[in-house]
Amino acid sequence: MKLETFLHNLHFDPDKIFPPDWQVDWEDAPLPYKLYRGLQEIPLPADVPLTFTGREKNGTPSLEEVGHFLWYVFGISQFSQFAKPVVTADESVSFTHSLRRFVPSGGALYPSELYVYLKLEEVPKGIYQYDAAHHRLILLREGNYDSYLSRSLGNSVEISDSFCTVFISTMFWKNYYKYNNFSYRLQGLDAGVLIGQSLEVADRMGFTSRVCYQFLDRAINHLLGLSEQDESVYALIPLSNTQSIFWVNNENRSEETVSSTELCREIPEQQHEYYNRSKRVIDYPMLRELNEASMLETTNSFVKLKKDRSLKSSLGMETIMLPYTESVSYDLAAVCRKRHSPDIDFIMGKVSQTHLSTLLTETFSFSYLNDLDEPNENGECRVDLYGYFYNIEGVPDGAYSYDKNTHALRRISSGDQRGYLQYGLSMDNVNLFQVPLCFHLVGDREHLMEELGVRGYRIQQMEAGIHVQRLLLAAGSLGMGGHPLLGFDAKSCDELYQLETKGKTSLIHIPVGPFRPRAWLKGNLHS
Repeated sequence: MKLETFLHNLHFDPDKIFPPDWQVDWEDAPLPYKLYRGLQEIPLPADVPLTFTGREKNGTPSLEEVGHFLWYVFGISQFSQFAKPVVTADESVSFTHSLRRFVPSGGALYPSELYVYLKLEEVPKGIYQYDAAHHRLILLREGNYDSYLSRSLGNSVEISDSFCTVFISTMFWKNYYKYNNFSYRLQGLDAGVLIGQSLEVADRMGFTSRVCYQFLDRAINHLLGLSEQDESVYALIPLSNTQSIFWVNNENRSEETVSSTELCREIPEQQHEYYNRSKRVIDYPMLRELNEASMLETTNSFVKLKKDRSLKSSLGMETIMLPYTESVSYDLAAVCRKRHSPDIDFIMGKVSQTHLSTLLTETFSFSYLNDLDEPNENGECRVDLYGYFYNIEGVPDGAYSYDKNTHALRRISSGDQRGYLQYGLSMDNVNLFQVPLCFHLVGDREHLMEELGVRGYRIQQMEAGIHVQRLLLAAGSLGMGGHPLLGFDAKSCDELYQLETKGKTSLIHIPVGPFRPRAWLKGNLHS
């Protein structure tokens, strides 16, 4: 199957990418975290603060502060257990348990892993894995790799000014064992949600950041000692106390072409032993082929995306101007601890126009620095928001698009569409008749592949994931919950919002609304 055909089916007709005899081997599931063996371990302080108080920007952060950053981004924060809704024939009740983190993940499988390049006085300079299971660092490679990293990024970032560079990778088997080929779509979104949380926590802690989607993949994987058959880096985020990591002055920037092959020769290959629990790992040829096709071999392949300067017509569409609201001030730590994804727990409640306005403002009133946009321009938002709204104060029931430039809703159709959307779900775990806000993030129908090749698909999913996390945090700050869903019919949603003629498609469905407390046992994991 051609990769373009596979990605089309992955989005519009996922049944075609599943083997007809696919069975999940629950007993042989991998761990949701990676455990290295036989390497140096550096424990991180366990007294994680329960609130963010900010920090002085002067001076290099301490190892303790980096530990706090890592825990709020990807640490295991909670153990939970709840009864499955299905009762067996003998009327016995089965239970399921999970180790939860502050970010959502499809099936709570967390295919992403977190690595850091640290330059702190308290630990050796080098590459580390964040061992989330034990809240500690695992030293993978010691040394100063500023030049190696800078050249891997096309000399576009001053890595020498960064005290920490975060690497977000994907371990393919961690969710392939359950979702088969559909896992590829989840992996990009999971990585994006993790990027979104990283940006938010970094901002709260006073760190400056920039997201790098374009890098020499094999050189970066080689640096971390990753086997590309099992795992590959999706994004890098340099962190600093200065503004200089945002870009390198064009006058000082080297125009040399760098290749992965050249860089890999500079440092020895390393292979580390790790444990994942599965005794039998099934091959995933399509994921390996997609990963291979997405890789950049030389810095000549790096591109900048052109800004979309086309005028979006709203002629003949009813417009509702939303009230402007102040930016919400909330305790990120408290919202993170309370966040979960309601399903049958949603309850219908009236949502004020002010709360809707706040949700939309908090989701889109930001721009983040990345290597897709020109450094001297405001970041281009490549994701739009559409939604079906019901029982909203001052907003008639119907389907709308959100115009972020004018902070207004444009009505596409009127009436109660909850049954239509419910019918499009592949599972019945969410009752949309109890949900007032059904958001859909929307993007380029060709998944940016014209400009970025196959790599464009995963970048689009990551940018959508960033906005998903911002929406979930905003909902949590208002006492509401959100449940990201990929089990929906993109074609029917595109018809509802009239997207096909605009060259757009629905990327993810996020029901948002009030919810009742879930009947579960849970315990927070912190000192």
